[in-house]
Order: sequence, then structure tokens, then C-alpha cells
Amino acid sequence: MIEIEIDNESGFCFGVTTAIHKAEEELRKGTPLYCLGDIVHNGKECERLKELGLITINHDEFKQLRGVKVLLRAHGEPPETYQTAKENSIEIIDATCPVVLRLQKRIKQEYDLAGAKNKQIVIYGKNGHAEVLGLVGQTEGKAIVIENLKEAEQLNFHKDIRLYSQTTKSLEEFWQIIEYIKAHIAPEATFEYFDTICRQVANRMPNIRKFAASHDLIFFVCGKKSSNGKILFNECQKINPNSYLIDDAGEIDFSLLPGVKRIGICGATSTPKWLMEECKTAILNHQKSAKCSKE
Repeated sequence: MIEIEIDNESGFCFGVTTAIHKAEEELRKGTPLYCLGDIVHNGKECERLKELGLITINHDEFKQLRGVKVLLRAHGEPPETYQTAKENSIEIIDATCPVVLRLQKRIKQEYDLAGAKNKQIVIYGKNGHAEVLGLVGQTEGKAIVIENLKEAEQLNFHKDIRLYSQTTKSLEEFWQIIEYIKAHIAPEATFEYFDTICRQVANRMPNIRKFAASHDLIFFVCGKKSSNGKILFNECQKINPNSYLIDDAGEIDFSLLPGVKRIGICGATSTPKWLMEECKTAILNHQKSAKCSKE
């Protein structure tokens, strides 16, 4: 009999859980609720909330709204979004993650300091990511976004550098970037860094390694848009090459099961528990039908 285990540490992070609870609470009131961007980078969860009445919109559509309720997801938004809401009499249901909110305030305070024009405010993050757009917005678009160590090498090391990180980035690479800047910063320039990576997310890396190593076969359940999911899945594959990325139970390749004794099901911070449970149920049902056909 195959043993199937769902990783207890996988599933929504605190920020996403809070955003979804706020959406469900508002939707129960029966009034229209809009969400600026996908509430979570998981298509199946977005479909579930759509059925409950959540209307997902983009920034252009947001600007056309008047006198409605709009939920801001955990990723956060730049200051201009709040300004538009004020001008258009839009009621904001703010579900920005507290960790992201603190980071936004830190960056804005740094930008507002005297002499900020002579500093490079650098954000280690993914260009175009919703959270990063919100962070860059605190600097009127002047912050420099770097995605990796190679891009860090292009910074001006003769000017002051203040380094921050998107909350869901790799802690390991962040420290590699710090060490590189320390080694190359000019004597006349100053360098300060702020470890703003969410530990709830960062701690999943060692856990996912341990989980992947303890199973014969891994199904990593994750939406294709999740950057956090891509990072965690790549780590799974490094430890256990017999790891497969699936969007839902419909993508499970049952031909992988023969000879396997322990299956692990895990996911990203944007993966709902119910979706991982569905994958487990699909495998169990397949096993039952395979057993019945033999009898």
C-alpha cells in the first residue's frame, strides 16, 4: 500500500490567509467586492472565490470605478492606488500583509530622508511582481530592482547603497548579494542592508528539502504564476529528481506510481490545503480502482 503524506508546512502563508478571510467576510455581506489583481497566484483558488462573487480587476479598470469596495491583496500597492481610491470614493479593504506594510514604510522613510537623491535604494526582487511594484512606488519609481547577483554587479559602487528584499525571495542569494556589495563598495560610499525576507516563507526552504528527501515521489501543487512556488519546486527537484509540478489533481501522471512506496504532496505559500487534499484523494481513488480491476 502506498503511503501518502501532505506537507504540514505547505499552504497559504499568514498574509494570504488573512486576505482570503477578509474577502470571504465581505462577500458574505452580499455587496459587490472587487479585488485589484489575483488575490493569490493560484488559478483554482481564484476560481473558487469568483464563484462566491469576487470580481478581479486590473489597474486600468480600477481607475474607472466609483463608490465601490475594492480589496487590496497581501502583496501591497503603491501610494497612487490609495490616492485614486480617495479621488473616486472607493472603499479600500486593505489586506496588505503586515510584513510587506512594514517594508513599504521602511523604504519610504529612507527615500524621504535628506540626501536620498545621492543614494541608491536597491530592491532584490522580481521585476514586475505586484509586491515589488508597491515597494518601488514608495520611491516615486526611483528604486533599482535587481533579480540576482549578476545584476547586483552592475550597481554604482561609488554611491551609497541601501539594500532591501522582496519578502519572498531566497535568503541564501540575498546574503550572497550582501557579501558581494561589501567587497566592492568604494571607501567614500556607505552600504546598509535590511533583511526583510519573511521568515515564514524563508523557513520553508529547509523544510521542503527535508520533506523531498523523505519521499520516493513528490507532487508539488502550485499555480504557474507563483514565483515562490517556482523557487520551492526547484529546491524539491535538486533534492529529489523524482519531483513533479502540477496545477491540480487532473495533472497527476498515475504511470509514475508503480513501485513507489512513499508519496509526498507539498506546495507553495499560494497553494490552498484543499487542493493538496484533492490530489491525495485522486491518488487514493486511483489505487482503489486499480485494485478492484485486478480482483
